[in-house]
Amino acid sequence: MAYNFISCDRGQKYLLPPSLLEWLPEGDLTWFILDAVEQMEVEDFYKKHRSDGWGRAAFEPSMMVSLLLYGYCMGERSSRRIEQLCERDIGFRVIAANQRPDHSTIARFRKEHEKELEKLFTEVLKLCAEAGLVKVGIVALDGTKMKAHAALSSNRTQKHIEEEVEKMLEEAASKDAEEDRKFGKDKRGDELPEELRGRQSRLIRLKECKERLEREATEVVASQQRRIDEREAEEAETGRKKRGRKPKEPEEAKNKEAKANITDPESRIMKGRVGYVQGYNGQAVVTEGQIIVAAELTQEENDVQQLDPMVKKAGENLIEVGVKEEMGVGVADAGYWSEANVKDASGTMPELLIATKKDWKQREAIREQEPPRGRIPDGLSERERMERKLLTKRGKRLYSKRGQMIEAVFEQIKEVRRMRRFIRRGLSACASEWKLMCATHNLLKLFRSGKACWV
Repeated sequence: MAYNFISCDRGQKYLLPPSLLEWLPEGDLTWFILDAVEQMEVEDFYKKHRSDGWGRAAFEPSMMVSLLLYGYCMGERSSRRIEQLCERDIGFRVIAANQRPDHSTIARFRKEHEKELEKLFTEVLKLCAEAGLVKVGIVALDGTKMKAHAALSSNRTQKHIEEEVEKMLEEAASKDAEEDRKFGKDKRGDELPEELRGRQSRLIRLKECKERLEREATEVVASQQRRIDEREAEEAETGRKKRGRKPKEPEEAKNKEAKANITDPESRIMKGRVGYVQGYNGQAVVTEGQIIVAAELTQEENDVQQLDPMVKKAGENLIEVGVKEEMGVGVADAGYWSEANVKDASGTMPELLIATKKDWKQREAIREQEPPRGRIPDGLSERERMERKLLTKRGKRLYSKRGQMIEAVFEQIKEVRRMRRFIRRGLSACASEWKLMCATHNLLKLFRSGKACWV
């Protein structure tokens, strides 16, 4: 019996087209990324290189930017993985022009250009605005807990940190004394012994943790002392003792069980939907079309203090990218609710629709309760006015969009592109990475819309 199969000859010559331009179809994401980078202002990436042609040749910065953007779009952030894909994946090979930057070069480029990579967020947002994708009649604000490149088990109390620092310093002093006896005080021995390698960076992190816990304890003592002084001043003025429990002494107010993470000292313990995580709080403001117009990273677990800064940042970004439309309505869950946030809303703030109870309770109330009728009663508190507003037909319609606007964006970043954890450490590094995640989210939205102005 004769089979009719396509030939599978691995020794065949010119199995692939000889030109990179023929390797991928015209509408591929790879070409879109390369064209998008051509539209961006990336001159800042060139400033760290010599312009006189001297020195060792470096990889072209715009190529490295395209490589990172494409990697993040595809959910590939590991520098080692990107290095491998520059050899094995056609999209990466086309972007790298058949070159293969090693993982150290990729990681160093990302580290040395943190601020420049952050600015790519507004560059991508500008392209989205030019394509007409940035409609801000309604925006949604929310935060998501992003895991740090550190484990919960790496948290230590101040007492434990002090003991470990003391132990490491004693070991270092003991090793110095041993080397002095062996080589002499004025002579240098071989490099640091194997058992002490890596200890220096750990010691630095331990000291950072110790300083942070001491600083926080000092702030607690000062705050408690202010409370005591204010209470005493009020009692002296009125001439009678205040009712209620007397405040603790400043030293007693310290939290002796406070912890800091020795792997990433700037990360914090945060409560998420499925328990506690070691990480950061990623904030975003999103349009109805799921375009992110502002992205920031904070160490604060609670969202309540992020309302004003995030809305202001969104306004600044819109002005920077040339969007003249002002934000109409801002929708947020109960994490952003406080009467102060509503009272202190500035004139540039959009109309606010903020839930006053947990999201599932708010959705249940919207689903089951009848819309209020008639004029707004006099004497309502800020909370009561907001609850009434949310139950109106308009309030129900607008708030019901919140989940599909912003929670869907977080799911696309964390689940579809597998970006659940930062791969770098420190607030500055993670903030740069968070903005790069959000920038590539917008870039994918622009690609799929087919409305890019250069296409």
